[in-house]
Amino acid sequence: MDEILISYTDVEIHQQELCVLEQVNLELRAGEFIYLTGKVGSGKTSLLKTFYGELEVASGQAHVLGYDMKRIRRKQIPLLRRKLGIVFQDFQLLTDRSVSDNLDFVLRATGWKRANDRKDRIDEVLKLVGMSNKGYKYPNELSGGEQQRIVIARAMLNSPRIILADEPTGNLDMDTGRAITDLLHRISHDGSLVVMTTHNRLLLSEFPGRILQCENHRLEEVAELDEERNNKFNNLIQ
Repeated sequence: MDEILISYTDVEIHQQELCVLEQVNLELRAGEFIYLTGKVGSGKTSLLKTFYGELEVASGQAHVLGYDMKRIRRKQIPLLRRKLGIVFQDFQLLTDRSVSDNLDFVLRATGWKRANDRKDRIDEVLKLVGMSNKGYKYPNELSGGEQQRIVIARAMLNSPRIILADEPTGNLDMDTGRAITDLLHRISHDGSLVVMTTHNRLLLSEFPGRILQCENHRLEEVAELDEERNNKFNNLIQ
């Protein structure tokens, strides 16, 4: 059986003093592709934030890559995050430097000392996301889809066990969103756990994965999107 990378038992998650999710129970394994769905404010992003220590777990048992997220010390959080790749909807690329320099900045910050090693790794991840000839470009010279590919390349630099993608297709047209989802899907096939929040139900049928749905302060696994579930899902995301 594939290794369990994230395990939550009876977890409760708060935003300020409000409970956004309760009785969260989940086991997420290496190589899985996970969709996290639900309407705005249902707790999707809050759940993601607990995975990388941005938001505390209020109660229950929570483990991410062996770290106890209920007791994790502040100085341990950067060590955890080096094992994660995080993809945001708004890219968060440094606009005053080239694609290669954006990636080099991350490698320097995470302890890569040798310039040749950094260059080789940058070349590897750009090839992985189909952007081998774009290293000299600046973010504002790229399309939205190209920028998102660079963000995924940045997330892959340190060969993370887990990729967390928060609405990575939200600002993209359908075809570009499909290409980004396909890329993330292929990354999961290579052994990483990929967790992706989305409002796009068409992607769920085209790229198979487990579907976890936030609704009424609970997290529920949806076996498949049959007609009844499809209608329910459409209502949830409107």
